[in-house]
Amino acid sequence: MELCSTFKPNSLDFSFSSSFSQLSLKPHVKKSNFGPRFHVLAVALDPKELPQNSPQRLLKELAERKKIVSPKRKIPPKRFILKPPLDDVKLAERFLNSPQLSLKAFPLLSSCLPCSRLNNADKTWIDEYLVEVKQCLGYPLESSESYGDDNPAKQFDVLLYLAFQHPKCERSNARHVRNGHSRLGFLGEYVLELAMCEFFLQRYPRESPGPMRERVYALIGKRYMPKWIKNASLQNLIFPYDDMDKLKRLDREPPVKSVFWALFGAIYLCFGMPEVYRVLFEVFGMDPEAEDCQPKLRRQLEDVDYVSVEFEGTKLSWQEVATYKPPEDALFAHPRVFRACVPPGMHRFRGNVWDYTSRPQVMQTLGYPLVMNDRIPEITEARNVELGLGLQLAFLHPSKYKFEHPRFCFERLEYLGQKIQDLVMAERLLMKHLDAPGRWLQERHRRLVMNKFCGRYLREKNLHRYIIYSEEVQDAFEHNRRLRNPATTSVQQAIHGLSYAIYGKPDVRRLMFEVFDFEQIQPKLV
Repeated sequence: MELCSTFKPNSLDFSFSSSFSQLSLKPHVKKSNFGPRFHVLAVALDPKELPQNSPQRLLKELAERKKIVSPKRKIPPKRFILKPPLDDVKLAERFLNSPQLSLKAFPLLSSCLPCSRLNNADKTWIDEYLVEVKQCLGYPLESSESYGDDNPAKQFDVLLYLAFQHPKCERSNARHVRNGHSRLGFLGEYVLELAMCEFFLQRYPRESPGPMRERVYALIGKRYMPKWIKNASLQNLIFPYDDMDKLKRLDREPPVKSVFWALFGAIYLCFGMPEVYRVLFEVFGMDPEAEDCQPKLRRQLEDVDYVSVEFEGTKLSWQEVATYKPPEDALFAHPRVFRACVPPGMHRFRGNVWDYTSRPQVMQTLGYPLVMNDRIPEITEARNVELGLGLQLAFLHPSKYKFEHPRFCFERLEYLGQKIQDLVMAERLLMKHLDAPGRWLQERHRRLVMNKFCGRYLREKNLHRYIIYSEEVQDAFEHNRRLRNPATTSVQQAIHGLSYAIYGKPDVRRLMFEVFDFEQIQPKLV
């Protein structure tokens, strides 16, 4: 074999030849990219014009360098650009000038006001459209500024303006408008849920919570909200440039739901729960007896037990629910709600084994009975008796008596407790985080009142030992402890429902934040 090769130092072609094959290889040599990249900036100047060290020459060079355009880079969104924090003086000035700290008598209302004063653009919208909104809702047309400082309705114009600034409208770009609207909507959702819960508990005293939830959804579900908005002729204020009926469902429902919730948050803050019922049933025209609001048919357990006399043979109207005021010497803060949740037949359990062995420990853990200044001592004694029976009902699992006596379990109290604990937590977060937008508050709320945490708080107080189960369920829970967790959640929420019916909302706050420590801020025992 004979190999011959030629080498040319200035050429990149390599050739090899042999006696049995003629082969020529021409590899492609790629230039190396490992060397540093230098950006050479050259400025052509006539050296005769200016001396080399003159300031004018240097300034001219700098001006030429600034003309060179750097490569295009994507600018990060504004929300990712860190801003320096405000110093203490500016931060204090911002909070002191904020309307949120202007009302000491109404802390919840004050926390829902905008974080800065309204500007000219906001006042222009108020001047143009607010009269139309008030006319549709049935309110006096004059400005709410004419009310006294001790009247929460003085802020109604501002809150009503915020309620209609949904995220897709023009004014939502302003921070104080966007946050104010989302905070009102965050509160209004839970106000509506509690209002509907109390109404249907009193209207249907024998019904279980399952059908009642279906009735509530058929009235205030997001799919049905555009119908109520159109009944009140408010659609043009939400969609000033579009026909609401021709919009896609995904474009129509979110703005309507946002305005609907925020509107009832504003009404609740300024006028209270009776006005919420009036707007729902009178202005929007909701009918709880309509065919499309009825729950689906299901097998009903026969209810042979009595209901309270005020519910017997009649269905309460929304006017009776909204205008009801308990008498001065009433046993409870909400007597009719208590009678709707605790059946009169519970008195047959008075003096049983649980009443003697478990009730004292439960009442001691929960701090019951509370000290009340009653004019007649017999009222205090009667309230404490009813409290003991209500606690026994709150610890009564459906597996024990529900199939023979459908209302002898904690289900109705649990339904009420869910709604009141949601509202109490929402009010707490609004007053605690003045600067937070509604989306952040919603996530925080969800993480604090998750069902698994509610049951855990009850078990930490060792109250799960007093729940009354049937023998079969008790045996199943002994073999698998995880099965009991939903039951402990239900009992914990039923306790909140009972405390709301007997002592009112302040006692629910005491249980949530002092006894069960929902926010987990109290020191733990080591």
